[in-house]
Amino acid sequence: MLRLPPLRRRSGGTFAALAAFFTVVFMLLGIGGASALSVPAPAAAGTAVQHTGVEGKKFAIATDTTFAPFEFRDGSGNLVGIDMDLLNAIAKSQGFEVDIKSLGFDAALQALQSNQVAGVIAGMSITDERKKIFDFSDPYFDSGVQMAVAKNDDAIKTYADLKGKSVTAKRGSEGETFAKSIAGKYGFTVKALADSATMYDDVKAGNSVAVFDDYPVLAYGVSQNNGLKIVTEKEQGSSYGFAVNKGQNQDLLKAFDTGLAELKANGEYDLILDTYLAKTEVTEQGSFFQLVADSFPALMKGLWLTMVATVLSLAIALVLGVLFGFFKVSESKIMRGIATTYVSIFRGTPLLVQAFFFYFGLPQMTGQPINVLTAGVITLSLNAGAYMTEIVRGGIQSVDPGQLEASRSLGLSYVTSMRRVVVPQAVKIMTPSFINQFVITLKDTSLLAVIGFAELTYQGQQIYASNFRTGETLLIVAALYFIVISILTQLSNVLDRKFNK
Repeated sequence: MLRLPPLRRRSGGTFAALAAFFTVVFMLLGIGGASALSVPAPAAAGTAVQHTGVEGKKFAIATDTTFAPFEFRDGSGNLVGIDMDLLNAIAKSQGFEVDIKSLGFDAALQALQSNQVAGVIAGMSITDERKKIFDFSDPYFDSGVQMAVAKNDDAIKTYADLKGKSVTAKRGSEGETFAKSIAGKYGFTVKALADSATMYDDVKAGNSVAVFDDYPVLAYGVSQNNGLKIVTEKEQGSSYGFAVNKGQNQDLLKAFDTGLAELKANGEYDLILDTYLAKTEVTEQGSFFQLVADSFPALMKGLWLTMVATVLSLAIALVLGVLFGFFKVSESKIMRGIATTYVSIFRGTPLLVQAFFFYFGLPQMTGQPINVLTAGVITLSLNAGAYMTEIVRGGIQSVDPGQLEASRSLGLSYVTSMRRVVVPQAVKIMTPSFINQFVITLKDTSLLAVIGFAELTYQGQQIYASNFRTGETLLIVAALYFIVISILTQLSNVLDRKFNK
């Protein structure tokens, strides 16, 4: 699949200083990542292992999140597919272990470039452009492109039928490259989308008349009743390869090539491909309630991780908000300047940019990898803390200044006056805003799916990537968010009434 490598992100020293402090705190606490799947792969008894220098070692390998049949999650939530089965079989034959990080394609490449992982296997096409950045294994799959239309569409059968119409393809993919190469000749326009499930829904909704995609991905989707039919022959495409950084992890690359050759020689390679590609009959989809039952375990896991990240982030953000909030109303210009700088940085930059910086940029700058939960909590904490700072400042300044002056005239110190007179009144004013920020932070956890944090939205993406029931799956995810937020809001209101009578 022809996807272009993402650009490296850079950031300034203020981010690094703040992030380094919280990174140390979280590492001392021993918080682990939430989206990694450790897969032990010792050599089987009696298996002859060629010495490639990787025996007994464990490597972190990044992959895509939704690229069936190469990597996707089955009904039990296990990461399976051609790439996963090949990698596990090779690791077993060569005597090493793999720790699979399901991040998404762009995030996987960034993780490799920042040395968060040792290699990437994600249906990645071997191209001359990518060879400048990565070293590739021997090809393990020869791909190609096909066109599909909605199942009930009998008007589009050839490229010539696309004149004056719009088609879709995956952004940065081989399908997009091919579609654009013939768009001028046949007079159609190409719209790029993020993933296969979204593209297929776009065609079924009538927004595009056809989709161009890698033929094995398209064929698998049709077999899973994605509502499309293939109408063209396969166009020759590129080959997929396993990638490592240029000049690094050559022993791992050698082991992959050696293991791949062994799998092809003993027939296991063909068996793995046939498991996912030989199926031609269309799978019948169950009812909506069956989808809920099948999805429930994975969604509950995602909901739990959502709550963990939310609670940790809010606890830290509350401390930051109170601390910097008092800084902002301090008589010290230095304290006010520190608080103002902090708030300006984290309110003035997008949350997604912050998440990418802490998970990819900071490791590049420090040389110290950060697991996904730590990066996610740092991002949410610092972001929510900036907004809570303003809530605290606004609450304190909304109390009539005469209250402070009156308490001081009675002989109370500034600190005592703030603690006994001003803050209790400010808390009543701030509480509704705090409750609102709690809800916003919980919903913001969904943005961490882009760095591979396996929260609720991420789990939903995994589900509809394999069953292509996007609308129904997202409806279930939205309902879970609504229920949880409604319960937390009601609980917060009860506490508000109890403590702020």
